[in-house]
Amino acid sequence: MSAEELWSIGELAERAGVTVKTVRFYSDRGLVPEAGRSGGGHRRYGPEALDRIRLIRALRTLDLPVPDVGRVLDRDDALEDVVAGRLREVGGRLAALRWQEASLRLLRDCTAEERAERLRLLGAVPVPPDTTALARFWRRTLPVRMPSRLAAAIVGVAVPDPPGDPTPAQVLAFARLHELVARAPAPVVHLAGLDHRPAVLYEGLGEAYALAATQVRAGRPPAAGEALDCFVAAYAAALGVRDTRGFRSRLAGLMIRGADPLIARYWELAAEAAAPASGPAEPTAGATHHWLCVALKTGPGTRPFTAGPQEKERPKNSSSATAT
Repeated sequence: MSAEELWSIGELAERAGVTVKTVRFYSDRGLVPEAGRSGGGHRRYGPEALDRIRLIRALRTLDLPVPDVGRVLDRDDALEDVVAGRLREVGGRLAALRWQEASLRLLRDCTAEERAERLRLLGAVPVPPDTTALARFWRRTLPVRMPSRLAAAIVGVAVPDPPGDPTPAQVLAFARLHELVARAPAPVVHLAGLDHRPAVLYEGLGEAYALAATQVRAGRPPAAGEALDCFVAAYAAALGVRDTRGFRSRLAGLMIRGADPLIARYWELAAEAAAPASGPAEPTAGATHHWLCVALKTGPGTRPFTAGPQEKERPKNSSSATAT
């Protein structure tokens, strides 16, 4: 290309519709290569520089940082990765803005007496909320002998995901969940005081909860059936006993004795936090556990649970809790 076909920095800026300062900025960073220099040492550019500037402007309109623009210009396959990363970043910012909006609406639509408490609750939770504290609460609550794979699955079910577009009620529920686990006393352990196999119990409960969830979704009242049989079988297998009428009676008593108000409150708030804007809510594990316990108690009259030969009790001051 002859010198007559090259443009000065001012001519390139005019053709591109940008300032000379902008062209110099991109050129200094190697984004717009020079085609040569004049006899006086001034920069000269060819048509490819104009194409480059137009592409750079398009990428900068998407608010891509200059280093990412350079990656796209240098590598043909970089655009997809850069766009994906940018989408994640924008999505995170949008989620934070939606949570801020819902938080502001929560404060706007409450009484003066409620506002101080809600400000305190909201101030203790990041935006959008981090579920690390909730996961840590359940990991402390689960038996130490629990296989890591199973523990991770239980935590995944127990910890609600923050919605991308929350309602004020969901924001308040998440804030109250964080306060609840932050103030929780020493971890409670299900079936503490009884010799049992936790992994066997929780594997079986997962199947029982799935069966019960179908009944809860359909609005059916607690009753005997496959879900309850699976529920009782999980406890019988974990304790190493047979599923008999007497065992069911004692198990019903154990469920009453082992009920923990803190866990019950957790599931209540978890349901509020995950409640959809419209349509029926998906039953939580806490809701299915309650359904099964009520179904169990509709059977023979309960009596206090007495440990059998294979159900050795620990000291009476051991704590217990409802299962996830």
